[in-house]
Amino acid sequence: MGRLRGFLEIKREKNPQRPISERIRDYQEVDLSLPEPKLREQAARCMDCGIPFCHGGCPLGNLIPDWNELVLGGRWEEAVASLHSTNNFPEVTGRVCPAPCEASCVLNLEASPVTIKSIERAIADRAFESDWVRPRPAPTRTGWRVVVVGSGPAGLAAAQQLARRGHDVTVIEKSDRIGGLLRYGIPDFKLSKTLVDRRVTQMGEEGVLFRTGVHAGIDVSGAELRANYDAVVLCGGAMRPRDLEVPGRELNGVHFAMDFLTQQNRRVAGDHVPEEGAILATGKRVVVLGGGDTGSDCVGTCHRQGAASVTSLELLPRPPDERLPSNPWPAWPLVFRSSSSHDEGGTRDFGVMTKRLLGRDGSLQGLEACRVAFAAGKLQEITDSGFEIPCDLLLLAMGFLGPVRAGLLEQLGVAITDRGNVAVTRGQTSVPGVFAAGDMARGQSLVVWAIAEGRQVARAVDAWLAERAESIQPRAQPMPEAERVQSA
Repeated sequence: MGRLRGFLEIKREKNPQRPISERIRDYQEVDLSLPEPKLREQAARCMDCGIPFCHGGCPLGNLIPDWNELVLGGRWEEAVASLHSTNNFPEVTGRVCPAPCEASCVLNLEASPVTIKSIERAIADRAFESDWVRPRPAPTRTGWRVVVVGSGPAGLAAAQQLARRGHDVTVIEKSDRIGGLLRYGIPDFKLSKTLVDRRVTQMGEEGVLFRTGVHAGIDVSGAELRANYDAVVLCGGAMRPRDLEVPGRELNGVHFAMDFLTQQNRRVAGDHVPEEGAILATGKRVVVLGGGDTGSDCVGTCHRQGAASVTSLELLPRPPDERLPSNPWPAWPLVFRSSSSHDEGGTRDFGVMTKRLLGRDGSLQGLEACRVAFAAGKLQEITDSGFEIPCDLLLLAMGFLGPVRAGLLEQLGVAITDRGNVAVTRGQTSVPGVFAAGDMARGQSLVVWAIAEGRQVARAVDAWLAERAESIQPRAQPMPEAERVQSA
């Protein structure tokens, strides 16, 4: 422990952000980095606790006190090695993870945890700046063929781990670019796509093959995947959005949040989005239903598109500013938070339920809502609390209901849980040789959980193939060169 009294003498300092007036005019990343002396000071705040609760808070089990100590001592290359030993994509989690590790930090008893997320990002960025991130191809090949369906964080983590074990890994993705949620779900102002591209390049040099524009279950059947590969890993995400079942839902101007975000990410990437079917907030009165990360991303995108107004509505009551006694440390703090997008403007309201949508000539013009509150353990409408909100564009960011079942999942015949997710036991589905990870098996969750489960399922697949190797030979057919797709 380099600074015995560091946590007492040094105040918590987060990454600075670009001025609001500047950043809402472009899609470059909002957060900036702290200079190295500041980062080393922040690392010195780590208490090196006897029981590192931050380990338990992090789904990846990152060795946080270890690399804090290394950063404090200026031993950056060792910090990079420590960080990569548990996390395939720390430059991603260092930007978009809500940092459950910080929530579990002992210093969060005083609401001033170590800036773990900022330090993680700095280590990852230093790794690329210093050219310390190199391909790690397996020294020998096993001959086993594995297909990973979906190229989001779970799929990419699983593919990289399996390739490094010497397996022939192909990732198939229905979109035109690799990255899944990282590519088309998260705005560029939170996560630059150059970060995704350079990891895809690294994985390609490690032997992973990418096939884009291939919709599993449509372009290739479940039976074909099982016939052509020794193991199938399902990482397709939870893509069924929760809908708003109220009168007026059919009006023009009501869209799912992911459709809106995907379109804008394509524009930023330089793609042409046809005017017909385009979803734009420019000059419109926008209402976003849902106060989570997806809703926040919609808010920030609307600001950048020049919306006339942006209103965020949340069904649940406003969280308290500080922990309640019923929510003690080290549990995740259920407190009020404001994202960088919310800080940029607009209105937020809580305890609001939409009752109907109002329109004229088939187009949305507003919504009728009411106040709700908890009573007898459930949300109930408050009498005479109805009101209307003018609205030209309504974005539904109310979460997801699990993976799409029609197509691939039905073809494979995998069991589904009561909550609508793919049922797994240590990554294995009910069908031998078929595995699942990430949101497809867990339900809507965090990027850090997706990476963790991608790594876990890779271990399960590797162990399963090792058991089979005692009695069954791997498939002999070579991987077609046509399957190779360069980084977008």
